Amino acid sequence: MSAAIVIFAVTYLAIAGRPLPFLQHIDRPGAAMCGAIAMVAFGALPLAEAHRAIDLDVITLLLGMMIIAAYLTDARFFRHSAWWVLTRARSARSLLWALVFVAGGLSAVLVNDTICLMMTPLVLAVVTEAGLPPLPYLLALASAANLGGVVTFTGNPQNMIIGELAAGDPSYLEYLVRALPAGAVCLALDAALLTWMFRKELPHGPLAERAPPRPYLDRPLAAKALGALGVFVVLAASGYPLAGAAIACAAVLSIAAGRPMRPVLAQVDWPLLLFFAGLFVVVAGLRHSGAIEEWTRELVPLFGRGDLAGDLAFVALVVVGSNLVSNVPLVILAGNWVPAMPHPSWGYILLAFASTLAGNLTLFGSVANIIVFEGAGTRGHISFLRFLRHGAVLTLVTLAAALALLYLERFLF
Repeated sequence: MSAAIVIFAVTYLAIAGRPLPFLQHIDRPGAAMCGAIAMVAFGALPLAEAHRAIDLDVITLLLGMMIIAAYLTDARFFRHSAWWVLTRARSARSLLWALVFVAGGLSAVLVNDTICLMMTPLVLAVVTEAGLPPLPYLLALASAANLGGVVTFTGNPQNMIIGELAAGDPSYLEYLVRALPAGAVCLALDAALLTWMFRKELPHGPLAERAPPRPYLDRPLAAKALGALGVFVVLAASGYPLAGAAIACAAVLSIAAGRPMRPVLAQVDWPLLLFFAGLFVVVAGLRHSGAIEEWTRELVPLFGRGDLAGDLAFVALVVVGSNLVSNVPLVILAGNWVPAMPHPSWGYILLAFASTLAGNLTLFGSVANIIVFEGAGTRGHISFLRFLRHGAVLTLVTLAAALALLYLERFLF
């Protein structure tokens, strides 16, 4: 057991970005891969069990969605959509609200990291030309991408894991119906809170005319990619396995696109897939050692109470854990606790909302935050504490509102 615990601890410290002298040059995918290899090499997990630990459904689902997103990127769909909305806003506040709902809406159906990557440069260009402070809009983009991603099982990587763990209970459609009202309210609260927090920095009155270059849109390719995405949503809502639906739609799109697939595959985040595979093996090694059962012996009965106190304790642990080790590793670990709840389907919904909304708490709470503020360069500089001041308000208010709505839905229906 001791070898598994040491390997797990070192791997998660590296993933969380903690300063370890001998791991300074190891990034997250590298840490997960090395941790998985160490679990097998030191006998903490047999090789055959390591192979079985990798959830190929999650990997396949993520790969399929990445391919569809890559075709939309090639068509310049994301840049064109952002340009269309951001150049039509007439005031600083309407621009912020439009950005929140566009980023959130796109993140609901595609991986939110892609949305942030594509939209950050254009947001900076628009606010620069309009003479606006960049920070409110960068926070709006990152926070909305996190919030919008909670609405579906394909909106972010951790929800993909949860969707596969849930195994149809709740189904894609049931989760969407339950999550959509709470997600929409959270986006509105996000825009309102950011408007209030930056009320002294956002100018009143109409904005100056802005004319950033109009991005080219490959309409035929965009139509094919959106069609593939629409078919995926229909299949998923009909109960078709998410992984099968995603990879089938990606395959059909690759044929219909009528262009070489190699450049598209080059846009797939292969290190992220490796990161997932490594994490599955690391957590399986810890589970094989019996350490998870030992650590959670006192917690599982609390979560299993099925009352408000147990649910809130579970949510609090997920929020804190997501900001200590990041939400994807935390979700893989927390997947061991949910089946012990009286209503696992409810537990998966709580896990999805808590782990996703926790991403707005700190600068390193989600990959979306890192993409936006690293991509913005010097214009996106923000200290950890300043981000926390804004993030704490956003997280507490949106999480409280989301839980209240989810409990109301549960009570009524």
